[in-house]
Amino acid sequence: MGALVWLLIPLLAAIGAGLWGSWAHRSSKARGDGPELDGYARFREAMERSHSRT
Repeated sequence: MGALVWLLIPLLAAIGAGLWGSWAHRSSKARGDGPELDGYARFREAMERSHSRT
């Protein structure tokens, strides 16, 4: 019986990791890429300005 309990621990951990992973992936899709793309555009413009001055 003790061996079954030790086998259930990794099984429950894998199920928990799968649920957490699906939840984390779902919340990242809802946000979208808008803020990251806006930040990259600002970075690229700043780099172009700094290179044009030299």
